[in-house]
Amino acid sequence: MDASWDDTADLVIAGTGVAALAAAITAADAGLIVLMLESTDRWGGSSAMSGGGLWLPNNPLMQRDGVGDSREEALAYLEATVGDAGPATSRERKEAFVDGVGEFVDLAERLGVRFARATDYPDYYPERPGGKIGRALEAEPFDVRRIGEWWASSRGQDGVPAPVKTDDFWLLSRAWSTPAGFARGARVVFRALGTVARRQHAVGMGAAITASLLEVAIRLGVRVHLASPVEELLVEDGRVVGVRTTRDGRPRRVRAERGVVLAGGGFDHNAEWRERYQGVDGSASSGSRGNLGTAIEAAQRVGAAVDLMDDAWWGGSIPAATPDASAAFLVSERSMPYSMIVDAAGERFANESESYVDLGHHMLAHAGTVPGSCWMVTDARHARRYLRSYALDPRAVKAMTDAGIMVKAPTLADLAMRIGIEPARLEATVRRFNGFCRSGVDADFGRGNSAYDRYYGDPLVRPNPNLGTLEKGPFTAVQVVPGDLGTKGGLLTDAAGRVLREDGSVIDGLYAAGNNSASVMGRTYPGPGSTLGPAAVFGHLAARHAARA
Repeated sequence: MDASWDDTADLVIAGTGVAALAAAITAADAGLIVLMLESTDRWGGSSAMSGGGLWLPNNPLMQRDGVGDSREEALAYLEATVGDAGPATSRERKEAFVDGVGEFVDLAERLGVRFARATDYPDYYPERPGGKIGRALEAEPFDVRRIGEWWASSRGQDGVPAPVKTDDFWLLSRAWSTPAGFARGARVVFRALGTVARRQHAVGMGAAITASLLEVAIRLGVRVHLASPVEELLVEDGRVVGVRTTRDGRPRRVRAERGVVLAGGGFDHNAEWRERYQGVDGSASSGSRGNLGTAIEAAQRVGAAVDLMDDAWWGGSIPAATPDASAAFLVSERSMPYSMIVDAAGERFANESESYVDLGHHMLAHAGTVPGSCWMVTDARHARRYLRSYALDPRAVKAMTDAGIMVKAPTLADLAMRIGIEPARLEATVRRFNGFCRSGVDADFGRGNSAYDRYYGDPLVRPNPNLGTLEKGPFTAVQVVPGDLGTKGGLLTDAAGRVLREDGSVIDGLYAAGNNSASVMGRTYPGPGSTLGPAAVFGHLAARHAARA
């Protein structure tokens, strides 16, 4: 090795989430020497904290199960939902994603990753051309003892600390209100007890997929360095040949013979960039706090183009009640009956059960016309019948109450006064909403019309599983703000994951995937796992290209 370099590898990868791990196992399986550099002292990134689903249309598990799907249907659905949102969503990139699904899943399974289908989870727009149910995959619950001491530094510890799967979570939300929910709750309990009896420490969701992939990577000889941020890309004759990082307090130059893959997450917690590009401060982001956009900035310094920087994987969130807490991203709770979301004037403005990215976009657009806080208003049955993830910890409930983020009152009029809404206005909105609940038809916003809405509804509530009247006190309001699962914009890449300049030319030796790159999903969210699915596939495609280069 040249004395001017402190270390060398064939492929250097920034990040340790699903995109980075997919690239690592692909390259290592092809015989490359791989080094992963994680900017923080914990690996896994937002992927490890997530629900762990990967939206992978026409995947091999669907084919084995005889579930109808095809390349043509997947592409038709992407055109119907994503459309043309700029160069990141080109037809070529859509085709690369769909065509790369089978190759990635086959590789991961051959190397030991155990996948399961979320058989009941619909696409987020299942009624559109090519829409389906059951395209998402996730890892089977994983015994983290298999990765030894690596579990101690996993961000998966911030997720669900139990062997829970996606479809479990869906039914568990109504575990004590429906027979199916109770049965699934019992199944999860027995699964957890079984792992304990076998002296295992099993986890699910994001922790499971990242741990499964890390186990493969370590077995294939991939090196992982924590607290080693990529600070600069090193270029020779127009080609990226390495990186400058810092490890153990000293700068290091690392040679990358085949290239560098940037897969270190977005700029979720870079307040300056969030304000500049999106007009929010990022405080309600559920992404990893290590996502500061440093890898994106390093690539921009060598001429990389960016796209979709004004967008994110939006959704409604309950803001953090204390400085050390995180925002609570709302999924099932806002879709269950006996709840509705109103603006600062006490009016509904969207379908509360729609996909979270659509709700987030609606909240941001509505804030320009009706400034002030939005509130999710619920009656006593919402608290009594459904699992509310934000209210499981009594300490969190107290902190939200003390901060004025959660407010309770015996009547709607009292509640309205406590949250700063004209009582007559809120009561009029509730009367109109209750009429929709009784008829089963939301004439204003169509809540409950889509199979996606109904996935998180209560089938025992009729005539519409998403609509339940607000009439049983005490009533509760929780503040809802535009939050996100991470930023969506980043480096512009081609169908092979190669980073492009503004003129469309390729920066040789530089690749990007995951939230370091501008998403092929554009400004929408086609199905469950639309963050991790493309992240894994484009991480795989980038490493495959580097290995063949």
